[in-house]
Amino acid sequence: MKAIWLLRALLLKPFMSEFGVFSYIGRPIFLSGLKFFHLGKKVRIYPNARIEAFKKSKFIIEDDVSIGQNLHLICANEVKICTGTTISANVFISDVDHTFDDINIHVMQQPLKIAKTYIGSNSFIGYGAVILPGTQLGASCVVGANSVVKGVFGDYCMLAGSPAKIIKRYHIEEKCWKRTDTEGNFL
Repeated sequence: MKAIWLLRALLLKPFMSEFGVFSYIGRPIFLSGLKFFHLGKKVRIYPNARIEAFKKSKFIIEDDVSIGQNLHLICANEVKICTGTTISANVFISDVDHTFDDINIHVMQQPLKIAKTYIGSNSFIGYGAVILPGTQLGASCVVGANSVVKGVFGDYCMLAGSPAKIIKRYHIEEKCWKRTDTEGNFL
């Protein structure tokens, strides 16, 4: 099966800005804006991905990233997933959202709100998580299953909930995850 995925990668490579060695894509549902894709080495995208990159956007996946099946990703400006990150199945990531300020106009006809989305190196995104526009996750963050994440979170944060809040942080000196308040202060 992976041999077919590697062959697909070779066929897609000329249409992308960057496509690193040993990377592959399982059979996607939909890919648009391939020329805005920057995929590093050893990027593994499992089947049924729907990835949409709009004109003049930058969709960047650095080296050694694994993305589970059924990813839905929308990139209107910049989405960056850093080295060593693992993303579970059924995850949604976006840097664009609809506004709904005028109740007399259909939501699809209202202006878009765009904010860069960033997932730091060696992070783990749990099953079914939603990463909303403008989210900035530091290095080695853990996002719990089915969490809805929006905001800026530093390195070594464990987030869970809807909306996601910090529930633990990695304590460097003690070399373990410790409970925190929702601001990330150790209890």
